[in-house]
Amino acid sequence: MCGILGIFGLGSGVSLDDRVADRLRDTMTHRGPDAAGLWRCPWAVLGHRRLEVIAPGPDGLQPMVTEDGRYALVYNGELYNDAEVRRALEREGVRCRTPSDTETVLRALAAWGEDAVGRFRGMFALGFVDTVARRVILARDPLGIKPLYAAKISTIDGPQVIFASEPIAILAHPAVTPEPDWITASAYLTTIRPTLGRRTMFARVETLLPGETRVYDARSSTEPARIDAWSSGSSGHAVSDPRDTAAVIADAVASHLRTDVPMCVLLSGGLDSSVVVALARDRLAHRLRTYCAGARADGFDDDFSHAAEVSEFLQTRHTEVPVDRALFTRRWAELVDRTGVPVSTPNEIAIYEVARALRADGHVVTLSGEGADELFGGYAPPMQQAAARVRAVGGGPDAEGGLFHLLSNAWVVPGAKRALFHDDVLASTDGDATLADEYRRTFAELEAESPHDSPLQAHLRFHRRMNLPNLLRRLDSTTMLASVEGRTPFADIRVARFAEALPMAAKFVDDNALGTKIALRDAFRGRLPRRVVDRPKASFPLPFQQWLGGRDGWSRGDWLRGSEFARAVFRAEAIEAVAADPDAAWQTAWPMLNLAMWGERWWGSGAAAGVDSGGCEQLA
Repeated sequence: MCGILGIFGLGSGVSLDDRVADRLRDTMTHRGPDAAGLWRCPWAVLGHRRLEVIAPGPDGLQPMVTEDGRYALVYNGELYNDAEVRRALEREGVRCRTPSDTETVLRALAAWGEDAVGRFRGMFALGFVDTVARRVILARDPLGIKPLYAAKISTIDGPQVIFASEPIAILAHPAVTPEPDWITASAYLTTIRPTLGRRTMFARVETLLPGETRVYDARSSTEPARIDAWSSGSSGHAVSDPRDTAAVIADAVASHLRTDVPMCVLLSGGLDSSVVVALARDRLAHRLRTYCAGARADGFDDDFSHAAEVSEFLQTRHTEVPVDRALFTRRWAELVDRTGVPVSTPNEIAIYEVARALRADGHVVTLSGEGADELFGGYAPPMQQAAARVRAVGGGPDAEGGLFHLLSNAWVVPGAKRALFHDDVLASTDGDATLADEYRRTFAELEAESPHDSPLQAHLRFHRRMNLPNLLRRLDSTTMLASVEGRTPFADIRVARFAEALPMAAKFVDDNALGTKIALRDAFRGRLPRRVVDRPKASFPLPFQQWLGGRDGWSRGDWLRGSEFARAVFRAEAIEAVAADPDAAWQTAWPMLNLAMWGERWWGSGAAAGVDSGGCEQLA
């Protein structure tokens, strides 16, 4: 697991000094503390920070270049079908010289070009350069486990593209001035996601979509060809058999266990993480280490007792990582500062703390249960809302299905923005038209592609498309800040395609208290304690609503009142309403505080973002 950086000219060279390239790359040292590398040709520069997981030592050093110097690669991820891809290469006479999966990816791209990406089973983000054809391939895994950002910039050499694992590395380029994207910032208040389609919180900095491959002709400034690795026909017309669920997930967990460094598992005591622990324990010769983060508070159902029960049942060596209010606020500020974007869900902070703890104990890799809910129908309230929606529209096509999801799960509904933003800021948000269009378009696409045994299939696919990439980004950013590789066996392309082809009745039914993740519960009933199999969704819960209020100056609102950025963006009445009672107004307070913290981190003085006491301008 690593941090990658690349800069290439579009019809021009790249004269960026190596010391500057090193500085951009080293903004991501936390992603790769074990080694660093830089490679360049006249028109491209590649940089890499390495976290040693597979083939520690010189065999896995990057950027990796073929013997003839034609092809170069920077790669962040793990290739779970490494042996399978190698066998395919060997049949064509291609031999790998090292055990590193990076070499497998390099040889595959050299042999098959962009078609190689569709053969990869794993989590990855990569940049590949063909120095002879002057072609560049950027690619991201189908579920969006690994992040990849890009921006087209103007330099003294001419137009160039810069890409990296984190926006911070791009924004550190001397030709880039960080500017807010107010359309995405406004969308964040509603969705608590720091991306909107390809848009990010920063103007002109894009994220590649999950499964997106871009192929650039670096001889010109033409737009790249874009390929979607998750094709509409990926599931075909076959229907998955629920009886195969355990075997499919066991295969995924087994494929995720390859490592040359110590590994552990995050255990919340819920069904998803307990399944991963049970399957990993069966495969490992040593006693498995498990970790749980959470908070102890009066009247609050934390994860600790549930995780302890599973640990005792499965005989793991278990560690509890408590998070209290003071630690929560401290780590919250640290996350915004170090990632450069607002925090999404509050339990992101608990994941960060548990990653710090397990890394301090010597673990470099951890498995997690993300993905099961979006694929197998684990969110009861949203699915119940969707079922009611299906009944309301009579089970036919739903032209406003995307807007239904947007409004029914909003933190701050779009219509409330007039009472929050100053007029000039509001004018720069386009009235959330882009946000609404993204939701409408995405739902319409998924509705057309979904299996037709139930209209609910489109709604569950919508959860996968909209929710899962943000949860995976959350896991990546928090674990990598602690120099830990987070792996997600459920968020595996083969598991995902199997789950999407299951009948809806094997995932969710609306007339049963245990009507979520039916195939998953049935597959592991008897292999785990009944209380675990029947436990509702939780996932590292924290009493953050209570923590937002009280006597703490930060939470009470003094910090929000004192933020120059907040005063420039938000109306005084909105700040006072949240500051007066943040625990009661938690759905507004959480995204407002995060947005203000983000703004202070980048434009605290107000000058860089065009902020003054009266409002905020969108800069060209």
